Amino acid sequence: MKVGISFLTIKEDLETTLSKIDESSADYIHVDMMDGIFVPNANYTVSDIKKMFKNINKKLDVHMMMCSPNKYVKEFAKMSNVEYLTLHYESHRRPIDVINMIRHTPLKVGIAINPETKVSHIVPLLNHIDQVLVMSVKPGKGGQKFMDEILYKIETLKDIREENGYHYIISVDGGINAETAKLVKDAGADMVVAGSYVCLSDNYEEKINTLR
Repeated sequence: MKVGISFLTIKEDLETTLSKIDESSADYIHVDMMDGIFVPNANYTVSDIKKMFKNINKKLDVHMMMCSPNKYVKEFAKMSNVEYLTLHYESHRRPIDVINMIRHTPLKVGIAINPETKVSHIVPLLNHIDQVLVMSVKPGKGGQKFMDEILYKIETLKDIREENGYHYIISVDGGINAETAKLVKDAGADMVVAGSYVCLSDNYEEKINTLR
């Protein structure tokens, strides 16, 4: 199981938190970028993210919780440490257009779906995708409780991948701890995104190890 760490909810200053994640065995730093429109809160611009990660070595998994994600593709493509660029299915009238934009860059492309969005909505996109990010909480706020009802989505996505020979990984974001990580792993997930479970702890490495 791969592990990405989100830093929406932290107890130390941002620089210290990012440094600790960078030095940990986590596979990715999960960057939640919010515009205050698609989700209630707003946080970083692309310029902010470039500055924040200037001296960070770990690969970034950028999660665009924002309307008009197409506006940011070219700038993220210039960043050498971004690996995945993920847009929300619900954020754009024609998500395939944004997916094709990303596929014309060196970046891997992800599609995220909210808890209420059915897997059937994204089936036509799955052969173009490197990552499906299943939201197990409402996007935009840390510290929420995991929604068990999303587990069937993971199982469905795994079945579709096997039946069609697709290559996307299945990632789950929201309410992840040792207990819920086991649930999603058993359902077929390849990666979890953990936030407060790790970043509010005194021992990042210990917590990360419980997620694998």
